[in-house]
Formats: sequence, structure tokens, C-alpha cells
Amino acid sequence: MISTTHQPATDLGYLLMKNPARCQSFPLAHGQAHVFYPNAKPELCTAALVLDLDPVGLVRGAPGSAGEGGTLRQYVNDRPYVASSFLSVAIAQVYGSALKGDSKSRPELAETAIPLEAALPALPCRGGESFLRRLFAPLGYQIEATQLSLDPQFPEWGPSLYWSVKLTATCRLKDLLAHLYVLLPVLDNDKHYWVGSDEVEKLMAKGLGWLEAHPEREEIVARYLKHQRPLIREALGRLVEEEEPEVEANEQQKAQEEEALERPTSLNEQRLGTVIAILKQAGARRVLDLGCGEGRLLQLLLKDRDFERIVGVDVSHRALEIARERLNLERLPPKQRERIELFQAALTYRDSRLAGHDAACLVEVIEHLELPRLRALEQVVFEAARPATVVVTTPNVEFNVRFPSLPASTFRHRDHRFEWSRAEFAAWSQAVAARNGYQVRFLGIGVEDPELGHATQVGVFTR
Repeated sequence: MISTTHQPATDLGYLLMKNPARCQSFPLAHGQAHVFYPNAKPELCTAALVLDLDPVGLVRGAPGSAGEGGTLRQYVNDRPYVASSFLSVAIAQVYGSALKGDSKSRPELAETAIPLEAALPALPCRGGESFLRRLFAPLGYQIEATQLSLDPQFPEWGPSLYWSVKLTATCRLKDLLAHLYVLLPVLDNDKHYWVGSDEVEKLMAKGLGWLEAHPEREEIVARYLKHQRPLIREALGRLVEEEEPEVEANEQQKAQEEEALERPTSLNEQRLGTVIAILKQAGARRVLDLGCGEGRLLQLLLKDRDFERIVGVDVSHRALEIARERLNLERLPPKQRERIELFQAALTYRDSRLAGHDAACLVEVIEHLELPRLRALEQVVFEAARPATVVVTTPNVEFNVRFPSLPASTFRHRDHRFEWSRAEFAAWSQAVAARNGYQVRFLGIGVEDPELGHATQVGVFTR
């Protein structure tokens, strides 16, 4: 079941393209899928997708089946009752438009992150609760999981392999459906159909934008492709290829364009100097540079003995290689080398390595994310890592008219997904602070324009 409290909640029917006033049925290869709405009110709407599978039909004609004379075990199985690859196929067939993000009646809502809950009453978790959490927590979900007993009337039989699970997040519906489509058979560690090269294409399509940097990427790929090594190698190779080219081929050029634009005002040097001053004022000793890029801030932190532990994190392997060269990590004295660590991670996926630091810096990072992904970044930084101080810098779009070489209505960097006004940045920052128990104050970097403010705006979050 999928529920939302986004109001009017009945807009969920437009996103799923299924009328809340009707019960609809759809043919599947081995049964039927039924869609109905147990609750359809403006404040809460729930859509249920129920599979009615034929256990005998699952066996007849299947490879290796013994036909009518088959053993009882072939006909008595859990497939009609649990969330498995059958549900993934039903999601693709019944909710195909929603899975693609298509909505003729509510196109803007389809691209909007809204509060969603997915309830799975019987989910096979081969790997246990810890594996379940390792799959969904990095994607920003809150997880409620209760292990089911084999039979409530016979508690001595012990627990089963099945869990009742609720996943809640603020995200786009198409993202939730894509995550379920891929991860349900991964949890089950099985598929009911033959897996060939076309499954790699499905995985690439449904995993686009989140699988590339998922901490469990290798295990997800292996289980999804039923441990077929040639397919696993192909999929992992393509994921790495799709992750890196933009950084290798374009990122340096884009960064050089932004640097040339801002060079007359030395904004980058002022930004980094301001961040260092904020960190020293906060008394931070252990510092995270999130989205560290080629390591310019890391270089300054390493030179200052006040910073005892320095960690640089970036999604790009290539950028981290450049940072290593810039910092001469291989030639540092042992005590210096012990102070700094670089590792690859996406800032929209929870990672235990980010915990335990005094401060985190996001220097010209947030504007490179799609707006719906900011909520995931917030959860990673402010909810999970929770450093005492967080420093966020971002361009002030109002100031852009003061750059003579910047065409009107364009951003400073071609990879920016947005650039905010002072009011927009303040509204986002104050909401993040309120949700997570922080206070926030605002600074500016660069010469202040009496009408437009500073070129760079800074939010300093403290708790």
C-alpha cells in the first residue's frame, strides 16, 4: 500500500492514474493485480496493490517443473503471499506511467517530493533487518520493521524470514516506485523469471540517479541479476562509466568557467578564508568537507594545526584522485597523513563514516543537486551525521547581474540546478534548522551591494 498526506491527498490517484472511486483489475502472467483505495480523503489517501496469484499456474510450464505429477512442495509456496519479483513486475505493468514520472493531469506534482509511506505486510528479508536497513536507509527512508513469527499459535516454532515493513520518506512517487521495483527482488534474493541481458537495461533505467553511489551497490547488482557474473560485470562497469564521464570530461571546464567569472572579486579565496574563520571560531577540531571536489579547502585545513581530523568526501572518484595529487598524500609525513582521509560517497545517502565530527562544510555544493534531493541531503547531514556546526555557502542569484560576462538569466556554473535569492536561501535554511534542532545565522562574502547583497551567501548552523 502507498499512502500520502500531501493535500489534497486524493491527487495520488492522478499520479498513479487510477481512479480512487473504482476497484480495477489487471491481468498478469500468473494471475491478476487489483488496485483499490481503502482510504481516499483530502487529508489521507491510500492506494492498495494486491496480487492474486495462481500457485498451480506458477508451476505448470515452468522450467524444471514435473507437471501434474510434481511434488507437493512445488505447489505449496510463499509466492502468492509475499512481496517479491511478482510485485516488481506488477508495479511496472500497473503503475507504469507513475514509475516513469508521467502524469498528464499533475505533471508538476509528479516532479515534487511529497510525504509518502509504503506498507509491505509480508516482505522476505534474506539478510535480515540489518540488510533491509542498509538498502533503504541510505535512500532517506525511515523504516519500521517487525519480524513475523512462523505461526502466532505456536510461538515455539520461532520467527520466520518475513517482515512487516513500513517505509516513509518525502520524495517523488517515481523514486519510491523505482526503489521498490529494484530492491524487492534484491531482498528476496530471487526472481521468478529468467534473467538475461535485458535485465541489465532495466536495472540501469530504474537505478539511474541513485544506484551509482549506493553503499550496497555491488550486492544490489549481484542479487538483482541472480548472481550471473557476466551480467554483474557489465552492470557494474556501466554504473562506473555513467558516474564518471561528466567529472572527467566536463567538470574541470565548468569549474574553470566559474572561477574565471568570479576571479576579479577573488570570491573563491574569500569563501575559503571565511569558512576557515567560522570553523576556528566554532572551535572545530574534526571537520568534514562534503563535496570536497579537487581539495582546495582540504589544502587549507591541512596547513592549520588547529584541525586534528580532516575528512574529504565526494561522489566523484576522479575528483578525489585530483585532490590526492593536490595534497601530495603519498608524500606526507606519517603524522600529517594520519590527520586526513578521503573517501567516495554520495551526500544523499546515509553513511556511518560521516558521524563523529565537530563541523561539516558544504561549500558551493547544494546548488549542484536537484531540488527534490535536498531533503535527502538534509537527512544525511543534519539528522544522521549531526555535527555541532554546519557551514553552507551558495551563490546569491540576485548578484548575478553584476557579473558583466554572465548572460542574463543564466547561472554561474553550467552544472548548477538552481541558484537562490537571499530570501529563498533564508527560508530553506530556517526550515532545515527548525526541523533538526539547529540555530542558523547568515553572512555574506564579497563586496556588499546595497541593493543586491553579497555575491555569496553563507548559512552557519549551530546546535
